[in-house]
Amino acid sequence: MAASIKLSTSSFQSLQCSSGKKLAKLGNQKSISLFSHRKKQNGKESCFPMDVKIKALDAAQPFDYESKKIKEMEKKNKLKIGIVGFGNFGQFLAKTIVKQGHTVLAHSVTDYSEVARRMGVSFFKDPDDFCEEHPEVILLCTSIISTGSVLRSFPTQRLKRSTLFADVLSVKEFPRNLLLQVLPPEFDILCTHPMFGPESGKAGWSGLPFVYDKVRIGEGSRAERCERFLNIFAKEGCRMVEMSCAEHDRHAAESQFITHTVGRMLGKLNLESTPINTKGYETLLRIVENTAGDSFDLYYGLFMYNVNATEQLERLEMAFDALKKQLVGRLHTILRTQIFEGVPTGEISKQVSTFADVQNSSPLQRSSSSLEQKSLPSQSNSSPSNTLPLNTK
Repeated sequence: MAASIKLSTSSFQSLQCSSGKKLAKLGNQKSISLFSHRKKQNGKESCFPMDVKIKALDAAQPFDYESKKIKEMEKKNKLKIGIVGFGNFGQFLAKTIVKQGHTVLAHSVTDYSEVARRMGVSFFKDPDDFCEEHPEVILLCTSIISTGSVLRSFPTQRLKRSTLFADVLSVKEFPRNLLLQVLPPEFDILCTHPMFGPESGKAGWSGLPFVYDKVRIGEGSRAERCERFLNIFAKEGCRMVEMSCAEHDRHAAESQFITHTVGRMLGKLNLESTPINTKGYETLLRIVENTAGDSFDLYYGLFMYNVNATEQLERLEMAFDALKKQLVGRLHTILRTQIFEGVPTGEISKQVSTFADVQNSSPLQRSSSSLEQKSLPSQSNSSPSNTLPLNTK
């Protein structure tokens, strides 16, 4: 950084040490000493300047050309993003997008005006008014099962023909086909799936996967706009994964759908924390907690709108049946004899056979059988021959 020594606004004629003879003359003013001196050391006199003012000449000022250019570049990199569906997930994404300095608009059937205002988001109840703001990016944060009706009734004719449509649905082939079918060919399409949510991403997005597929992206400024949108997630540390929608759905059925299914099954058991929790059990409780926070509509959407989900559900059921058979198969006669000493072998075989029959039956049959046994009166109470006569005198 350049600096200057400002002595006076007037030009000076000469400048010398005050120890003697030559002084600086400033205009017509009386000559003054510009230097002071220390005592002689080693026979030499040292002089140094006084009243010297150092000023930075090229520091960025608000009116500077460089400062203006930097602001223009920063503004150019910011997007106007319109979020359709301002529920939990839409609000979750909006917080980070606003924090990065982008302009965020929102539209939803439910009135979130007050929530949006506190977040610095402009909320529009009317979709026509929302589209008249001409957002560069439309981000669909609707539920899976409502996306079709929302998109078909959306006034896309009020948007610019170059608008980018992006979705964040947990399934990908369904919205891809829907967007290609409903939107005019001039619109860009980007299918994405942040593999996290308000619960798993509450401490930050660093290291969390973000899957995307550039279904239909134009060239030039359109491609640049797409990259700027993706950079929102890259800046937060997401692990960016480019993947086709079909491949995403295959992986999601094996991971996300299975996780939600197991979590909901365990939730039906009403599991509770115990004083002797193991690490594995605490992991199961966390799975239940994470999946219980999501709506059943989301889980239903993962099943209904992913063609791979049915196969995974059948495989899960087959795996559970195979595990039950493996357990029952270990209940052979010799081991039971060792466990129940003194019980005749024939009786043990009968118990093993009965147990195997019960385990192989459906839960409904087992429940029905148990109820029937409880409802039947015992022989000792119902048989007259076993009733002892009263001893009367």
